[in-house]
Amino acid sequence: MKVVQIVLVALAASLALPSAAQTASDMQILADKVRADKKLVVAANMQLTDAEAKNFWPVYDAYQADLQKVNQQLGALIKNYANEYNKGAVSDETAKKLIGEMLAVEDAELKLKRSYVPRLQKVIPGVKVARYMQVENKIRAVIRYELAANIPLAQ
Repeated sequence: MKVVQIVLVALAASLALPSAAQTASDMQILADKVRADKKLVVAANMQLTDAEAKNFWPVYDAYQADLQKVNQQLGALIKNYANEYNKGAVSDETAKKLIGEMLAVEDAELKLKRSYVPRLQKVIPGVKVARYMQVENKIRAVIRYELAANIPLAQ
């Protein structure tokens, strides 16, 4: 479990780097490293047999690709909020729109999880599905914590 904590802290630290100081290629390198580190965390915690691994990793990769779409929605939401926040006070109308976008992102993530649980249950035992979802949720929690720490409250 110590490995998980170290990698999660490294993931969080890399996500907290100021994006303004990074070029597009730096951001791509960072994104690739985060994905690789995340896969290492998952692998270290899943304790998969060779047969399970053969079937699990393609589902994992598909989930990560679909999760990237949710991450892009979240990134767009954060960018929209930052643009509005930097203009000054956020209007009630804009706040309502942003809340709707936030709920849509959360709904999309939940819908994605629900759609992948049955796929995972076909390739690994239920306890390992639960473990994977726990690991995924912990990683997402670290990311959301870092985002929350760096996004100012609406004014």
